[in-house]
Amino acid sequence: KLQHSPPSAVPSSPTQVPQPLLPTPPPTVAAQQLDELLADLGRMQSKLATVGLGAGEPAEPKTSLDNMLGSLTRDLQELGITATPTAACAACRKPIAGKVLTALGKTWHPEHFACACCGQELGGQPFFERGGQAYCEEDYHQAFSPRCAYCAGPIREKVLTALDQTWHPEHFFCAHCGKVFGDDGFHEWSGKPYCRQDFLAMFALKCHGCEHPVTDNYLSALQGVWHPECFVCAECLSSFTSSSFFEMEGRPYCELHFHQRQGSICHGCGRPVTGRCVTAAGRKYHPEHFICAYCLGQLQKGTFREHGDKMYCQACHDKLFL
Repeated sequence: KLQHSPPSAVPSSPTQVPQPLLPTPPPTVAAQQLDELLADLGRMQSKLATVGLGAGEPAEPKTSLDNMLGSLTRDLQELGITATPTAACAACRKPIAGKVLTALGKTWHPEHFACACCGQELGGQPFFERGGQAYCEEDYHQAFSPRCAYCAGPIREKVLTALDQTWHPEHFFCAHCGKVFGDDGFHEWSGKPYCRQDFLAMFALKCHGCEHPVTDNYLSALQGVWHPECFVCAECLSSFTSSSFFEMEGRPYCELHFHQRQGSICHGCGRPVTGRCVTAAGRKYHPEHFICAYCLGQLQKGTFREHGDKMYCQACHDKLFL
């Protein structure tokens, strides 16, 4: 019969997890200073207008300030700088007159662009987007990154997929020896990965002849499996060319050595006795080989004489030894 060990599997090549994004940088320092100046002037204008109207004083200061603001606004616009509120904040819906941050296709007050989970401000640092919301790096990985089947921690960089699970590449190793798998891939047993050497040593069928793992062709015999080259006579180590063998105590034997161990070898010819048998003086003979050592005539059981380790007919025995 032919058997192959379970095919080795190869884990998928590690892939990258999503990388964090960066919000659009805020305006340059010069533009920030101008925005702050305009905001201060705007607040001063409102304050002066309120004080002037309440006290009944002339509105010349207000008019002068309006003219100055208008002139400054025109000059900034000619330089390509917008001094009026550019958009509404996506979080508070109020106009943004100073610093503006652009991210996720929207504009924000810098202090309002924050992690949807922990509330940490994200301006100027990497963030992740999920479902239209922004997350800091830690919260995103804890909430959405795949988990390693070994350590259960989030996988922040390369992810390896094997055995229908995800792993840190450095955590996918042999469950027995701890070595990271090479080009040979791995073998699976009960949901765990093993290197080829440990898998064969721990789980593969063992040859009844040499006790080493069976990884290729094998023979089934004597309630076990054997490498073809190991299934030989336990006495003379010759292979069974006739495809037949004899069993004794769980080991295979050729016909000669089986009968030799059984004590069923003809004392006359040295070949196995498989049919009719004559037993004399504790030895076995083919009937045709139970003969007189002198005249070579066939002996009949009960009509022979023994001298030394040889058998004689009555007449030859008397002639030679009496």
